Amino acid sequence: SDDGKLSFDEFKAYFADGVLSGEELHELFHTIDTHKTDNLDTEELCEYFSQHLGEYENVLSVLEELNIAILKAMDKTKKDYQEASNLEQFVTRFLLKEILNQLQSLQSSLECAMETTEEQTRQERQDPTKPEVLSIQWPGKRSARRLQRNNSLSPNSPHFSTGWLEEDSRWMTQINRLQKLIDRLEKKDLKLEPFEEEVLEENTKSHIMIVQRQMSVIEEEIEEFQLALKQYVESASTQGGCLHVSIQKLPSDSRFIVYEFWENSNAWNSHLQMNYSKTFQRSNVDFLETPELITTMLVPGKY
Repeated sequence: SDDGKLSFDEFKAYFADGVLSGEELHELFHTIDTHKTDNLDTEELCEYFSQHLGEYENVLSVLEELNIAILKAMDKTKKDYQEASNLEQFVTRFLLKEILNQLQSLQSSLECAMETTEEQTRQERQDPTKPEVLSIQWPGKRSARRLQRNNSLSPNSPHFSTGWLEEDSRWMTQINRLQKLIDRLEKKDLKLEPFEEEVLEENTKSHIMIVQRQMSVIEEEIEEFQLALKQYVESASTQGGCLHVSIQKLPSDSRFIVYEFWENSNAWNSHLQMNYSKTFQRSNVDFLETPELITTMLVPGKY
């Protein structure tokens, strides 16, 4: 609420990651609240997290230096670019693109590492049995194909793919990728790689939008939520831009995961403006324990 402190509800809304339970979040909140005021201030948050930085202290220090260096470069570019020659302007644009590519690569590896750690924690906490897959009657010709794709999805994988390596191998791969990128970032003389430009035939239409929605439902509201969810899925699956929808309920808690595949980001954005989608979002205010977690990803629609 921008009052300089966090209540428990605000703390839970921001820090809930779909892994820690409500009780664990409550315990963490009171651990950080050393002043015993039932509110967290900046000093308490900084004091708690600074004690647990470990190796990430060096990473954050490098990022701070990088941030200062980028701001200085941007200020210099703002002053000199307009008066520079065509060749100098070309070099500046190339360097900006290359730096952006490096940062995006680093971000991608961090996101993969984050997803892997979260998924590993969920697997350790969950019963090894497969999650219950809700039976939804799909209208239209694509019913058989939808069911076939639904069975091919790994219950605990956010990457929508089969044939993954063993967990330990996947974990080490992500760590190695992240370490290499951090090593490159720490070097003052970055080795620039040629910038490759991808030409898309149909712009955004050539990319499929994949959406993962995670919802933790209040136990007393599960039946009402399932009814609302079924109506939502049936309405979404009839939309022209919808390629596939599947639902999974994890047996260890009242958590549902919805996977949606849309022809492109425009189809997804249009879907969000439909009345059935807005109605479902409004009903979730009463049904969910914590705010819904939505992850989106664009993948090439043509190979």
